[in-house]
Amino acid sequence: MESLSPNSEVRLMLAQCFRTLTTSTDDKDIIAALQTLHSYLGEGPDSTTTSVQRAEFRRAHYTRTLQFLLSNIQADWLHGLTAAQRTELWDGLFLHGPPDQALLVLMEGIGTLRWRFLQSGRLGDLLWSYCLAMAPSDSPQLRETLLGRIVSLPDLTANRLHPNNKPLFLPQQYYTLLATEMLTALEQTCQALKDGTDCSLTFVAQTLGKVCIQGHILAVMAPRLSACTCSDMVWQRVCWKLLENIPQRWIESVLTGLVQAVSGPDALGRIIGNLVLTDKKAQFVITHKLLLLQYKYETRVLRIVLGYLAADRERRPLLIQVLRSVSQAWANPSAVKHTPLEQQLYVSKALLLSVSLLRDSELQELRSELLQCMLSGMQSHLDSSVVQIRRVGMVVGECLSSRMDINGTKLKFEYDQDEETQELLSLMTPVTSDEPEPDDDELTPYDMSGDQEMNQASPPRYLRDCLETLISSEDPVRVELSLKVAESLVRKNVFAAKEISVQLTKVLLHMEDKYSINGFLSLRQATMVALAATDCIPVTQYLTTEFYSLNYSLRQRLDILEVLALAAQELSQPFTEKRDPSISVATSADLAPYPGDNPIHWRQVVEKRIQSKTKRLRKGATQPPAKATPNRYAPVAGHFFFPLLRNYDKPQVTFDLLGSDHLVLGRLIHTLGLFMHLAVNAPVIAAQMGRALLDFVWAVRYHVDQMVRRGVLFAVCSVFLSMPSQNLLLDLSDQLFETRTWLADVAEGDPDADCRSLAVQSLVLLDKSLKKQLQDPQALSLES
Repeated sequence: MESLSPNSEVRLMLAQCFRTLTTSTDDKDIIAALQTLHSYLGEGPDSTTTSVQRAEFRRAHYTRTLQFLLSNIQADWLHGLTAAQRTELWDGLFLHGPPDQALLVLMEGIGTLRWRFLQSGRLGDLLWSYCLAMAPSDSPQLRETLLGRIVSLPDLTANRLHPNNKPLFLPQQYYTLLATEMLTALEQTCQALKDGTDCSLTFVAQTLGKVCIQGHILAVMAPRLSACTCSDMVWQRVCWKLLENIPQRWIESVLTGLVQAVSGPDALGRIIGNLVLTDKKAQFVITHKLLLLQYKYETRVLRIVLGYLAADRERRPLLIQVLRSVSQAWANPSAVKHTPLEQQLYVSKALLLSVSLLRDSELQELRSELLQCMLSGMQSHLDSSVVQIRRVGMVVGECLSSRMDINGTKLKFEYDQDEETQELLSLMTPVTSDEPEPDDDELTPYDMSGDQEMNQASPPRYLRDCLETLISSEDPVRVELSLKVAESLVRKNVFAAKEISVQLTKVLLHMEDKYSINGFLSLRQATMVALAATDCIPVTQYLTTEFYSLNYSLRQRLDILEVLALAAQELSQPFTEKRDPSISVATSADLAPYPGDNPIHWRQVVEKRIQSKTKRLRKGATQPPAKATPNRYAPVAGHFFFPLLRNYDKPQVTFDLLGSDHLVLGRLIHTLGLFMHLAVNAPVIAAQMGRALLDFVWAVRYHVDQMVRRGVLFAVCSVFLSMPSQNLLLDLSDQLFETRTWLADVAEGDPDADCRSLAVQSLVLLDKSLKKQLQDPQALSLES
């Protein structure tokens, strides 16, 4: 006889249990049927059910079972059970199964079981099951239904129970419970991530977004989130991910609730991170809607929003953007005439707070715009017939002139002082501490009588902590420790490094040794090399773009070339059978000491490379050709090489590559030659690089600086060594005769001995390649 499928077996057993509960009057049969149902939840004395049957029961039959039980709520057999039996056999079926299905059934059921469901922590189990992706795959319609039931449970319960409603179902108590359960789910997520378990915050984020529409939750959650993110980077990452997963239609409610619930801009930054940079809706809410379209918030909300924008280097451009928008709104004559006084006062506060947060350098750049704003805005306000509007114009004008200190003169008006004017004047004084210590009353004090003072801070364990220290810390010890561990943190956690690779590279490139850290330049360079080797394309694109940007010193441009060269060398190391290609080859110990500005280093590098090629030439045909081996540089060689050829002929304000900056030009050519040499295992891209490099160096082949001429000859040697021989003859046939003539002239008449030697080496390489191709019948047929 053919065996039944698990679904059929479960269906038959349930039908038998339902029939017993419907028709039987024997207490033993009733109890046995309920115990059988419990066995499908993995409980009860019946151990004959298999894991497949239990999974099938939870997936397809659990909801139907609960609905059947609720339909028999008035059955005689239920009232015949003792209180202990009802708790174990009846309530247990609702409290031990999948919580999402149980909640949906109970919403249509009786209030007592709903109360037990909440009291027993099943709401938290429901949220946590979705964090672990343990909940069965559901449809969007079911997900929306479940979210709607969770968020609107107080309303639904009040409609059903009327005067018999329980206190736990009242909005204040229920939403406090929901906030607590959400915090518990987030705490479990943090611990799971620390233990290496993947989690999902999608459902919790959807719940948070939907409940914030009604204005609940955040007053309870914000203080706890602020406290947990103070010292725990994992908590910060969880909060950032939570905000990223909130649907766009609810993000405004969440953000407006947060800015009112947090204690200060630092807390807001820890909770939402740089969401304002990655989410356009969040940026619109923070930088526009809260400042220009709404004016109902207290001044502390303005301090929090603008302080949040000012607190991070990446967010400060948005502060400048906000200042421009607010200043235009404040100075607009039409707005002064037609907007309510409350909104004009709100915009004035935003303007003064923004100006107070400017650095001196930013103030200098915006001086002309602020002056125009002050003059036109004061005129518009003073022309008003409303006394309060004229007074606002006077106060703001005084504050702006005092901050800009134009020609040492400051405006001063006579007006009556009131609470509004005093508050406006106080906004120009920065607040030193934006928030109190979090949750002091809830933390249990520790016995610190035996503690000893630490003499030295511990190094950061996470790469983002390291980045934060390098950006904002004024502690020399912490900065030094962060700089010393930065490279190892990059190489140990590739995923984390790729998230902040460009940002960290930017910080390091602009970092100065203001604390006289031992080995500062080498540590800084080693970390940038590790970043370029770990997240190659984004970091390389950033560095090659910045090489030709304005406002960089020659030292920084040389640093860029050095980092690119070392990263390319690391990537060019061949794979070995036992080595993971994702693991970088070199460490800081393998890198050469930082070269500085010593020209001896330049000569040694060129001479060492030419000597190594010369040895190979002297052996002639007896030397076997190098075997091509796979490496990480070949696929990305073009990203290192071609961007550096884009803008070399465009003189910048402080950078003239083809003019006076001989050192940078020579180093650039040598670096390009190195990239060419390392591309020997990528023949297709090597041919393109070779043609472009010869075109580039041809214009400076007779340069007055011998270091530039040496770089040109090294680049030519690299082309002849790395470019496939057939491409030399096919692609460069028109240039080879002229190139050979130039090399011969250099070999005979250049005043520098090194240049003459390099020219001879280049001639030998060129002649060998041409001879080989002319003796190859296939090459001859291709040429013809």
